[in-house]
Amino acid sequence: MAELEEEEFAFIKEKIKQKPVNKKRLFKQGVFTLVLAVLFGLVSCFVFVFMYPVLEDFIHPQEDSLIKIPEDELSTEELLETQEPETETEPIAPEPETEQAPVIVKELELSDYQMLQNKIYAIGKEANCSVVTVTGVVSDTDWFNNSYESNGQASGIIIGDNGSELLILTEHKMVMAAEQIHVTFIDEFTVNAFLKKYDGNTGIAILSVALNEVSESTKSKIAYATLGNSLTVEQGNIAIAIGSPLGTNYSIGTGNITSVGNVIQTADSTYTVFTTDIAGNSNSSGVLLNLNGEIVGLVMQEYSENGDNSTLTAISISELKKIIEMLSNGMDIPYLGLKIVTVTDKIAADYDLVRGVYIKEVMLDSPAFNAGLQNGDVIIEMGGEEIYSIEAYESKVLELKPGAAIEIVVSRQGMDEYLRLTCNVTAGQLW
Repeated sequence: MAELEEEEFAFIKEKIKQKPVNKKRLFKQGVFTLVLAVLFGLVSCFVFVFMYPVLEDFIHPQEDSLIKIPEDELSTEELLETQEPETETEPIAPEPETEQAPVIVKELELSDYQMLQNKIYAIGKEANCSVVTVTGVVSDTDWFNNSYESNGQASGIIIGDNGSELLILTEHKMVMAAEQIHVTFIDEFTVNAFLKKYDGNTGIAILSVALNEVSESTKSKIAYATLGNSLTVEQGNIAIAIGSPLGTNYSIGTGNITSVGNVIQTADSTYTVFTTDIAGNSNSSGVLLNLNGEIVGLVMQEYSENGDNSTLTAISISELKKIIEMLSNGMDIPYLGLKIVTVTDKIAADYDLVRGVYIKEVMLDSPAFNAGLQNGDVIIEMGGEEIYSIEAYESKVLELKPGAAIEIVVSRQGMDEYLRLTCNVTAGQLW
């Protein structure tokens, strides 16, 4: 019995030997694992390098940088000229006369005049690097129902970029019916463009061109235009017209500013008009430059006095800067629909009015019209702030967004006295 039990559990006493190590096989496995690790590292590195920008843009999308155009002001010297001296100054004793060198008068030759002309034209040629040809393609049918395409051309001005788009200033009428828009740079490189935003009031538009579609060679040849201070422009100043003064792009015209006192009134705005003696026509477009090569006026022939298109007419660029900035940043221009004039102290005394902004005309079916504002009302408050000038009114309007409401307080003449009324106006957009 004991022998049977001993045989039955004999396996418990067996000695288990470990399998001998196959060093060759172990070496192969180690090498294989090492190769896989290296391969995994290379693939991970490749994926990280090439996929990181894509994932970064997806997780943290980059926004276009905003365009900022500073507002212009009169220079200190000009402000001092308009101010009366506070105190009388004592007369300064004349300095003793000193001997002066004799003045030699040299008669100018024709060659000197030509040299001066060459220098002026050189300013225009350099500025032409910021000029582009804007072509709007429109499809239509003729009398026989045959399809055809017509192209309209005008000039545009490169004013900057927002990091991803090249921004071009032009007139909306040139592209408003276009199905496709092409932009040709000074080196004849052509690329597609898109209408970014436009202002239905002034008629100016901003086109955008994708920066990554512009060749490096073209980028090295173009330049961004500088918007100058047109508040300092005076009658008699030399002006240089670039763009297409006579309908031919990259042409240059020179002349003088003949008047700076004309103004035009549009809905919610008043703009200064510069007239020149530079030849033009109804198809003229472009800008006016000063002798520093800075833009001081935007050529817009529809504002010519009495419809005279034989000379160039331009709008003061300083008064358009805020509109250009908003359009460049993709913002819509708010619209209330009022033609106004400032009630000065003299006007207030002569016509027994309160100080504020006088409403000359309320545009039909405008937001102001629908809110109950009337011709003859005097605006005295907007959004809780007192309003005493056209500039203050325009500033408050441009702070709005289409669809936003603002409370406007007006003084309206009643039977025996002026009444104070409050109207809630919802800003719209002029198309």
